[in-house]
Amino acid sequence: MRSATRSAGWPAMPRPRGTGPEVRVPGGPPGTARAAGDITLGVEEEFVLLDRSAGAAVPAGPVVARMLDGEPGVQQEVMRFQVETATRVCTSLDDLGRDLIRLRRLAAGAAASADCLLVASGIAPYSAPGLAALTDQPRYQELARQFGPLVAGTGGACGCHVHVGVPSRDLGVQVLAQLRPWLAPLLAITVNSPIADGRDTAWASCRYPAWSRWPTASMPEMWPDAAAYDAAVRRLIGQGAALDEQGIYFPARLSPRYPTVEVRVADACLDAGTAVLLAGLTRALVATALAAIRQGTPLPAAPASRVNAALAAAARHGLAGPAIDPVTGHAANARSAVSRLIDHVYPALSDHGDAQTITRLLRRLDQQGTGADRQRALFASAASPPMFARALARATLSHSM
Repeated sequence: MRSATRSAGWPAMPRPRGTGPEVRVPGGPPGTARAAGDITLGVEEEFVLLDRSAGAAVPAGPVVARMLDGEPGVQQEVMRFQVETATRVCTSLDDLGRDLIRLRRLAAGAAASADCLLVASGIAPYSAPGLAALTDQPRYQELARQFGPLVAGTGGACGCHVHVGVPSRDLGVQVLAQLRPWLAPLLAITVNSPIADGRDTAWASCRYPAWSRWPTASMPEMWPDAAAYDAAVRRLIGQGAALDEQGIYFPARLSPRYPTVEVRVADACLDAGTAVLLAGLTRALVATALAAIRQGTPLPAAPASRVNAALAAAARHGLAGPAIDPVTGHAANARSAVSRLIDHVYPALSDHGDAQTITRLLRRLDQQGTGADRQRALFASAASPPMFARALARATLSHSM
């Protein structure tokens, strides 16, 4: 790609050809919002609730959810120190960004009324109460009965899940196979859990290796159709590897609730702009996959061992270290792997009018660093756990895009 944003450290993305005015995301430069075609998307975000005076996780999730009982996009999560939001079904990144910001403000306001802080982090940075904070719902109680140590150790992990509409479940299964090589660059962009138990874990995403301990947190296979996918899910449940279909924790899966492909590899994003970046790239990946399927393009070589190694490198280093090239499988650096991703999805970004927004958000990522980079900087400068918690809460409500 010819250079137009060389200073940003990313491959250049020239102005989309034939796509009209740029997409405007809230907080970005003035422009005309543009619908992004008929491929819908939505985002689920999980947050931790922290005590104002100590920084520790506080079990205020039920209180926050009750305060927002009339808002269908807010609900409780596995642990009572968590809360989840879900956007409306959107067709443009502009609409998605507005809804993400709206929900973050709503949830943060309710948290403030409950005398705590809403924080977007892949894991609580200080002590959490474990199973004592389990949400009192039958499914979660049964989950703890069957997988107690895993729930205690990883139940408070927070992710950002992107749903992208697909025409059919059969096509959705084929899309999953196409997505495999690109999951690690998505994780590298969104790492946001370097701090746990009050210390730097040396992982950019310590959530990822913890989450990977679940028996179904494995790479999706290359199933030929939805029937084969469903049979594999039934086998896992029958073998006791999962409580139900919701407990299938593939990093990319068919949603058990919606007619979507759900990509759930990312940490909870520190700010709404990074969530928009993740969602835009994910939709472009799905659109690119659908085009490849229609054209009969052979599946990319992406053995599970290579993808798992790439994901581990992304979780450890984020954008600041070694990676595995998604196309060749050779050793690379994380930024070149992301460049491969951008090259791969550029036609879809252009077709949907999203290229300018993604360029702008990549430039911002280059300037400010990943969530993990920013967390580490805030942690180093904070004089106490409460100061760090408050700094994370302010970053969570930042919506400069």
